Amino acid sequence: MKIGFDAKRAFLNASGLGNYSRNTLKALQNYFPKNKYVLFTPEINKDLFPNHENFDIISPDSSISKLFKSLWRSFSVKGQLSKQELDIFHGLSNELPEGIHESKVPAVVTIHDLIFMRFPQFYKAIDRKIYSRKVKYACTSAKKIIAISSQTKEDIVEYLKIDPEKIEVIFQSISTKYFETSNTDELVEKYNLPEKFILAVGSIEKRKNQLSLLKAIHKAKIKTPVVFVGKPTLYATSLVQFISDNKLDKQVRFLNNIKKTDLAGLYKRASLSVYISKFEGFGLPVIESMASGCPVITSNVSCLPETAGDAAVLCDPENIDEIGEKVKLLLENDSVRNEIIAKGTERAKLFHPKIYSQNLISLYSEILSE
Repeated sequence: MKIGFDAKRAFLNASGLGNYSRNTLKALQNYFPKNKYVLFTPEINKDLFPNHENFDIISPDSSISKLFKSLWRSFSVKGQLSKQELDIFHGLSNELPEGIHESKVPAVVTIHDLIFMRFPQFYKAIDRKIYSRKVKYACTSAKKIIAISSQTKEDIVEYLKIDPEKIEVIFQSISTKYFETSNTDELVEKYNLPEKFILAVGSIEKRKNQLSLLKAIHKAKIKTPVVFVGKPTLYATSLVQFISDNKLDKQVRFLNNIKKTDLAGLYKRASLSVYISKFEGFGLPVIESMASGCPVITSNVSCLPETAGDAAVLCDPENIDEIGEKVKLLLENDSVRNEIIAKGTERAKLFHPKIYSQNLISLYSEILSE
């Protein structure tokens, strides 16, 4: 097969959609190397995607297209599809090139979430309008839609009125880095880590609910340090204010822009991981924790129980007392802790890149056989 991909996020996004795109492309290249993979991107960032040389890259080649990169991605890719003689095209991040429905190349699109529709208050009106138009076009133009969770599939059906038969749920994979054993001693000095700490990975934003974790450990009088890893937004100021008001300065650390190998090491080093988001399309840190042998606490809402299965401790993300109780449970009860680690290690195998790539190839083959 010769498969084309909208690979903008693989080259330009350090986390989230970027990780999904890079993990997808690397998995397909590693486990199905006989296929040919063509990446369409308006820009190439070698630092974010260092092994991109293994793929064919199509990017703007004229002065005008280089000047208007976003327009190139949306409107010029269609003309390349037949020229490249693609068998199939996969939009990895919620959208497809304009006009692809008029081409002879069948398209697949991955929809990660419809949070901008479910929680419009978190987004600017202009952004909602743009996202809505793009996702509607992608879902109507695609031969098949990949939803990264059953929650996302339900939202696509509810908000976009798409036939559920058109949607396949394929859980995304995580990097093999999280499955590997490694010496983490050097990370202690590099990041000035305490012997024991609670890890919370994810962008510092209101939906991710990090303030509730701080309130919970303060109310429950938990003295274990907390390390937040993620890009800060304005919401981070509320955390800083709470830390200052309650004299938690020495107990809380913030890290950002760390390498994936280091993040895998932080999971392995942490006493536990907490991911109590109020709504997610999937919840990648939950599985990353499990693969790394780190027991995880996550929310009992949205897709997170689906992602976690029976391999995590669940809690109400709005209940400060319950969050504190669950953190104490994993810090103090070795029996429960070891059980969660064992279950998590086993569940994480379902999200290995090999399994994921097999599911993708099966879907591509099914489309081409129709």
